[in-house]
Amino acid sequence: MTTLTADQAIERARQLLNHRPGRVILGIAGAPGAGKSHLSSALVSAIPGSVVVGMDGFHLAHSTLMARGQVGRKGAIDTFDAHGYIALLQRIREQGDETVWAPEFRREVEDAIAGAVEVSPATRLVITEGNYLLVDSPPWHRVRELCDEVWFADPGEEVRLERLVARHIRYGRDREQALLRATQGTDGHNARLASSTRERADAVVRA
Repeated sequence: MTTLTADQAIERARQLLNHRPGRVILGIAGAPGAGKSHLSSALVSAIPGSVVVGMDGFHLAHSTLMARGQVGRKGAIDTFDAHGYIALLQRIREQGDETVWAPEFRREVEDAIAGAVEVSPATRLVITEGNYLLVDSPPWHRVRELCDEVWFADPGEEVRLERLVARHIRYGRDREQALLRATQGTDGHNARLASSTRERADAVVRA
């Protein structure tokens, strides 16, 4: 499997655009803390006419998770509207002559905001990122089919955990709580699932 640096990933994305007509959908998968959002931002900064449509925009609403008793599992694969996410990717793939509006997850409110991301007819590169893009069980297997390529962000386990623990500390947990969530809690479980799909990627990016 091809392994890319961040700079090589940007060049590969440019080559995809040069060699494929119309719009390109590029997926970036990876475990929590792997640098998916950082890599997506780098691609958008380097490539005009690109936009990020995150899987996290399809989190079930916080109020819904509260009603279902699932707040503590937020981020697990069954706390997303997978069919809605797939339907959006299909619209982006098929409706290149129309503007498509996508939701965006906002950490400051712990909820998705509808219609926050514009995918206009001029948008040539759509980057979609999330933990479960390479999961092969229904309905998630459709995500891989709708993307031109899917990369797996993997900075190495030590770096990933450091980043993830630091993120949880920023959001109010002490170090012990942060490490527990990152390794044994929801993020730990989600990381193991995401990492099990690594071999299905077109390339690994040391983001």
